Amino acid sequence: MDGEEEDDELERSREGLLGQVQSRVLILTVCAAGIGGTFQYGYNISIINAPTTYIQTFMNETWLERTGAPLENNMILLLWSFIVSVYPLGGLTGALVAGPMAIKLGRKTSLLVNNVFVIIAAILSGFSQMAKSFEMIMLSRFFTGINAGVSMNIQPMYLGESAPKKIRGAVALTSASFTALGLVLGQVFGISELLGGEESWPLLLASNVVPALIQMVTLPWLPESPRYLLIDRGDKESCISALRKLRGSDDLSSEIEEILAEQAAIKGQRAKKPWELFQNPAVRWQLISIIVLSSAMQLCGNDSMYFYAGYVFREAGIPYDKIQYVIIGTGCCELITAVTCNMIIEHAGRKLLILGGYSFMAVWAIVFMVALSQQSQISWMPYLSMVCIFAYILSFGIGPAGVTGILPTEIFDQMSRPAAYMICGSLLWFNLFLTGMAFPFIVEGLAHFCYLPFFMVCVCTALYVGFFLPETKGKSFLEISEEFSKHNFKTQTHENLWKGPEEIKSTML
Repeated sequence: MDGEEEDDELERSREGLLGQVQSRVLILTVCAAGIGGTFQYGYNISIINAPTTYIQTFMNETWLERTGAPLENNMILLLWSFIVSVYPLGGLTGALVAGPMAIKLGRKTSLLVNNVFVIIAAILSGFSQMAKSFEMIMLSRFFTGINAGVSMNIQPMYLGESAPKKIRGAVALTSASFTALGLVLGQVFGISELLGGEESWPLLLASNVVPALIQMVTLPWLPESPRYLLIDRGDKESCISALRKLRGSDDLSSEIEEILAEQAAIKGQRAKKPWELFQNPAVRWQLISIIVLSSAMQLCGNDSMYFYAGYVFREAGIPYDKIQYVIIGTGCCELITAVTCNMIIEHAGRKLLILGGYSFMAVWAIVFMVALSQQSQISWMPYLSMVCIFAYILSFGIGPAGVTGILPTEIFDQMSRPAAYMICGSLLWFNLFLTGMAFPFIVEGLAHFCYLPFFMVCVCTALYVGFFLPETKGKSFLEISEEFSKHNFKTQTHENLWKGPEEIKSTML
């Protein structure tokens, strides 16, 4: 008996040790992918805001040296608008190349190669002042956009394919947490006491090279996506080796069987092109879902809240030189909710978080418009506007910000997933560009009721999620595909109900 107890104790110790190994390797994989991945998206969005005045002055002085005449104000604004808008154009380019990269190079290698774009961008922006060329800043922003477009597509795909089923959502959702972390750190380093000063802004723009170098040092030591290795490359040994590292266990039979079942289901198929998804009725509702949710991500008005933040904080009596510190609080809100969402997603589910997020955003949009319209009449309305800004960002972060990015991983099979992310990413970046261009005109046209279009987007998206999006929590990729098949072929089933037995038999033959 003593011998048996000793063996049981050794077995439990071994399982505990393997569990620790799994946790360590998986956590390292998440951190290495995130720091050079979606972290860069949030970081590069926020670091451009602090040195706005200094870069505009630099453009004017550079032009004066070249031509002997200063730039007109409208020309400075036009050039600045181009510097800002070229980032989403680079992101759109990155989203379009992410699919082919993920297929040809693999998920991990694509993330590593993607750092080249940031290194080029850091060199261009870091030496732009020395070279007296604001064109280098424009080109730099385009390359950082490409990097963000690639990482936002491939990182959730890589993590979703590498994580065990029970915590797949939580692991893939860390992409949103790293985005929010990048946003906050960009705001912190952008304050005037650190790198947001008149002399140090080139260093601020070039500081994005640090996360890239960290990823290039750490990620090569971590495993490739097991699903990619087995399904795309047909390399079972490498798949098992990767799973052993990620799971810390030799008992991989059930997971290998699941991956093999998915491989058998798509046997003989090649990786799909984006336009082929539009022609395929078997993925109709999956495609509609990502189109609706990816478009809503940017058309819901969350990013536009940052546009109003400075104005609302000034109206609330916050001194101008202190506003930069308060704005950091808006980024912290998004980070807190992203981490919270990460902790509760496997309990609450995907559907509830998205539905709740957009529903609350619709409510706060109404309150915000009322507060803006009464801001000059009622003394405490600026404080209500401040509450609305934080509440809107919190509502966005608790569901839509993170869950939207992981859905293409869960609702598409291995052959369709890269193409789905190309569509998803393209819509996200195009709508970011569209919102940035249209919002000033919306403000001019609708004044205090400028959030009415965003309110409509939130309501329509919440209704779609409530009625049409199935829950994916705790289900295998194959189970999720089967659930969507019920929607995709519902029309065909109804047609068969009207046919006699002979007609159905002849159709099947």
